[in-house]
Amino acid sequence: MPGEEPDLLRPDARSPARRRALHVAHERFLSTGTVAGVRSLVADSWRRSLRSGVDPERPAPPVALTDADLRAHRSEHPLRHALPVVRGLLLDAALTEGFLVALTDADGRLLWVAGDARVRRAVEGVGFVEGAAWDEAHAGTNAPGTALATGHDVQVLGAEHFTRAVQPWSCTAAVLRDPAGRPLGALDVTGRDAAASALMLSLVRATAAAVEADLRARSLARGPGPAGGAGWPAARGPDPGAPAGGSLHAGEPTRPGPDGATGTATPAARLEVLRPGSGVLHAPGTGARALSLRHAELLLLLAEHPRGLHADELAVLLHPGTMSDVAVRAEVSRLRRVAGPLVDRSRPYRLAVTLGTDVAGVREALATGDVRAALDRYAGPVLPRSRAPGVEQVRDALASDVRAAALHATDPVVLERWLDREEGAEDWQAWERLVAVTAPGSAAHARAAGRLDLLVRRLGTGPARHPWR
Repeated sequence: MPGEEPDLLRPDARSPARRRALHVAHERFLSTGTVAGVRSLVADSWRRSLRSGVDPERPAPPVALTDADLRAHRSEHPLRHALPVVRGLLLDAALTEGFLVALTDADGRLLWVAGDARVRRAVEGVGFVEGAAWDEAHAGTNAPGTALATGHDVQVLGAEHFTRAVQPWSCTAAVLRDPAGRPLGALDVTGRDAAASALMLSLVRATAAAVEADLRARSLARGPGPAGGAGWPAARGPDPGAPAGGSLHAGEPTRPGPDGATGTATPAARLEVLRPGSGVLHAPGTGARALSLRHAELLLLLAEHPRGLHADELAVLLHPGTMSDVAVRAEVSRLRRVAGPLVDRSRPYRLAVTLGTDVAGVREALATGDVRAALDRYAGPVLPRSRAPGVEQVRDALASDVRAAALHATDPVVLERWLDREEGAEDWQAWERLVAVTAPGSAAHARAAGRLDLLVRRLGTGPARHPWR
C-alpha cells in the first residue's frame, strides 16, 4: 500500500476503559468539535464525515445501484475475478465465525456482501446492503470507506465509527488495486470485535495480496487494454519501494518488471512446481536442486507477489492455522541459505531477481490461445501436497484456467487430453462437451457417452454449482 502505515489499534483497544473513552471522545467531538483521545486516522475521518454532512444519528447511505444496474456493474467489474480467491481464503471462515465479507468498487459502493446470515440481517438495518454507497461522504467513518479515502489498510473498532448506529460493529478493510496501482475497490470484513483483531488484519492483507496477484496474472495473460477498462497496461513504472535490485551474476542488467519489481530481462532462475515432488529450483552455477515443500511454497508465493509480502501476509498464505511472524522470519532465513542471492534481504520479503516458473509458462500458452501447449506444460497440479492457502489458491486458479480453455476448445484431441488426466477423469461438463464436438458413431463419441452414463450411475446427478452467495 502506498504511503506510510496508518496508526493501528492499540493492544488495549477493547478494554472497558478504552471503550468508554472512545464514546466520551465521540460525544465531545459531536458537541464541541474538539477531538482528542482517538487515533489520528479516526480524528481525520470524523472531521471529513462532519464536513460531508453525514448525520451521526441517522445513517442513510443511499442505495446507488439496484437490481439490473447492480448486476450489470458486477458483471463488468474486474473484481468479479476476485470472488473465488476471497471465497477460498475468507468467506468459508466467515460463514462459521460470524463475519460478513464485502467487496466494494472504487466509489465505495457495495458490490457483493456474503457471510453469516444473522449478521447480514442485523447490518441491513444500518444500510449495509449490496448496492449501497459506503464511502465516507455518505456513511461516515467505516473501514472500507476510510480505506478508500486514505489508500491504507484500515481497522475501525466500535465507537470509532462516526454514526452511532454502526458503533456496535467493527471492521477491517484493505484497498484492492489493479496492476497499474489504481484503486479498484476495497475488501472488507465486518462483525463484532474479532473483525478488527490483529489476526483479521493479517488475513485481510493476505487475501488482498492474493487477489492482486491473480489480477496481475490475468492482466499479463490479457495484454494491454484501455485505461479503466477490462484490461490494464501490461507494464508500469518501478515501485518506489522496490530495492535497487541484484542478480545472481554481478553486473547483469536489471529492469523494472510488470509490477514494479526489479529483475533481469529474462528469468535468472526457474522454479518447477508442477511435477511430482516438492519442487525443483534451476539456478545458474548450481544446476537443478530439489527443494523442501516449505521452500518451494515460499519461492512460489514470492514469485506470485513480485511487489513483496510482509511477514503477517506470508504467515496467512503459508499456514491454514496460526503462524507467528517469528516462524515466518525463520523460514525465510533458511530459504536464503538454500537460494542464496535469489531472495532479497528487504522488508517486505521479495525476490532479488526475476524467477521464472512453470506456472507462468502455462499461463503464457493460455494467453496466446495455444491450449495444446498449455496442456503440454501443465504436468499436474501445483505442489499437490501443499496445504498452504496461498498455494492452494494458485493451484485452483491454474487448474480452473486450463480446464476452461479445454472446455472451450473445438478440437476433440484437446478435450480428450484433459479428460485423460486425473483432474479431468470425472469432469461431467468436459465429457458432455466431447459428446457435442464428436461425430455420432465415432470412437471418441461412444467413449464420452459411455463415461457420462457411468457418472450418472455413480453420482446420480449432474454437476454442482457453487455461487458466491
